[in-house]
Amino acid sequence: MGEFELVKVGVSRFDPRDPYHFALTISWPGFVLYVFSFYFLITALFAALYLANPGSIAGARPGSVSDAFFFSIETLATVGYGEMSPANFTGHLISAAEIVTGMAFTAIMTGLIFVRFSKPKAKIFYADKVVVTAHNGRPTLMVRIGNGRANMLTNAQMQLNALIRQTSEEGLSAYNVHELKLLRDKVPSFPLMLTLMHTIDEASPLYGYDTEALAAAAVRLFLSIEARDPALAAVVHDLRTYSFEDIVFGMRYVDAVSVDDHGRPLADMTKISQLEPDSEPQRPPPARSGVRVGVQVGLR
Repeated sequence: MGEFELVKVGVSRFDPRDPYHFALTISWPGFVLYVFSFYFLITALFAALYLANPGSIAGARPGSVSDAFFFSIETLATVGYGEMSPANFTGHLISAAEIVTGMAFTAIMTGLIFVRFSKPKAKIFYADKVVVTAHNGRPTLMVRIGNGRANMLTNAQMQLNALIRQTSEEGLSAYNVHELKLLRDKVPSFPLMLTLMHTIDEASPLYGYDTEALAAAAVRLFLSIEARDPALAAVVHDLRTYSFEDIVFGMRYVDAVSVDDHGRPLADMTKISQLEPDSEPQRPPPARSGVRVGVQVGLR
């Protein structure tokens, strides 16, 4: 849930001019698969060179594919067991080229693995649903988030945007992004949970939208978060999207923050997505022509 899939025509996921970006953006299973695939291809290529030059490996059985393959692995890893070794000038030349290739391959893979492990990541928990309920007597859209780290995040900044399909006066349909300017776009600390609140008034781009209108306009919400993690000494980023199907009316989040026996605030992250019926279900105000962006965000 919350995923936003994009389809592009005329571009390729893999650009041979930028393999570094590809290596950092693919998943870990895909990265491991590519590493072993390249390692196998390099090993097989040099094994074929050894086989194409009979007598280049001392101690190997003539024409043995397995001997050539395993000797290639040992040479690529710069590990020699003494049973097989280059036997002539051609063998020394091929093994020297493979050793250099193996050292370069190891250095490149070590760097890529280090970068993948060292990238700072946010651990933010998001409620599965966005709710529209009452707050201070007005219909309010709420999104609850939680800090999944044991330590406190600082200088947290949140930004909420809405992608709405709208039709112009000329009859052209287009997706427009509305920046939802926050009443308070940053907090000095983010220890437990925050509930972001957007008042649906006449200045809101969601004014007059009910469940059917949200679906018709294919409304999608984008919530981006940026904060500093003192433990990592780095700024972390995260993004969550919600489709119109994730926005529910007449519900509210159950209380998930309490006080323990020692008087300390206690956040139950297992309740971050739990909902309960609102005592007064909210109905959207009547629709009007023309919308402007206006947002209020609060903490709860």
